[in-house]
Amino acid sequence: MNIASQLQLDPIQEVARIVGRIRQILGQNLHRRGLIIAISGGVDSAVCAALAVQAVGSERVFGLLLPERDSASESSIRGAMVAEQFGIAYELFDIAPVLDALGCYRWRDQSIRAVFPDYADDWKSKIAIAGGQAGQFNYFNLVVQSPEGQQFEARLDSKNYLQIVAATNFKQRVRKNLEYFHADRLNYAVIGTPNRLEYDQGFFVKNGDGAADVKPIAHLYKTQVYALARYLELPEAICNAPPTTDTYSMTQGQDEFYFALPYDKMDIALLAYNNGEAPATLADALAIGREQAEFIYHDIEAKRKTTAPLHWPALTVEPVIGPHTKAPALNGELR
Repeated sequence: MNIASQLQLDPIQEVARIVGRIRQILGQNLHRRGLIIAISGGVDSAVCAALAVQAVGSERVFGLLLPERDSASESSIRGAMVAEQFGIAYELFDIAPVLDALGCYRWRDQSIRAVFPDYADDWKSKIAIAGGQAGQFNYFNLVVQSPEGQQFEARLDSKNYLQIVAATNFKQRVRKNLEYFHADRLNYAVIGTPNRLEYDQGFFVKNGDGAADVKPIAHLYKTQVYALARYLELPEAICNAPPTTDTYSMTQGQDEFYFALPYDKMDIALLAYNNGEAPATLADALAIGREQAEFIYHDIEAKRKTTAPLHWPALTVEPVIGPHTKAPALNGELR
């Protein structure tokens, strides 16, 4: 069977399954009245917002639009479109002043200037991954752009890479703090929006966008999320938008920052890996060399290994036995 065909799903059946499971989690596990959803303007959060409304009704869903200095202007526009389409009450809150007070931009820019001393406030920047598809260890390049449009690129050393990422992670963690503030005041649960690629490969910030009470689409590959978006009749601007990080001031695709391939090919690669397909089968499916397919499998394994702690709870010195240590077991659990 063609690997890509295995990504097809019955949207009617899948929506009903997810909606039923959300209701079950809220009623039997979390005992919360409704749902909080941060709507970024991307397809994942938009699909989650639509599913939330189907699960509990628009009157019990509260949306948050949380832009900052580097957010694309269209992100909040698209987020508002989704909220208004589904009748979700929402608040727009610019988190830039909070980030500025925490030193997010200052710490980031300090490391950027260590590589490019001429970097100024009116410049733009991003980080780009390299090496993995060529069979090398992944490493990261810093890309900056002057106001005149000139671009410069240099490999980042470990110290400055870590500081830029640590500073940037403030963005996801501040947003999550706001989500939980509203969850606490309304007695709602927080929705997490990772798809299967992000969840499996650790593409999230611990205690940031990785924190949530329920993750409705973590079992769905990105291709399947787009299929649900079209079934749910989300705006074309969202259904056709390529995945971006919307974290750096320069436009940055997720494959450019983290994944080895564009999402549609990465879906096939991860599915093939999960199904135990040989690298040669993946090579045929993607029309690439077998050696490159082996590199991609190695990258999947490496990311799983290095990001595993992002999924872990806090570790105790010895097991602390109690009812809270047991995972809930419910029929119809999403995998």
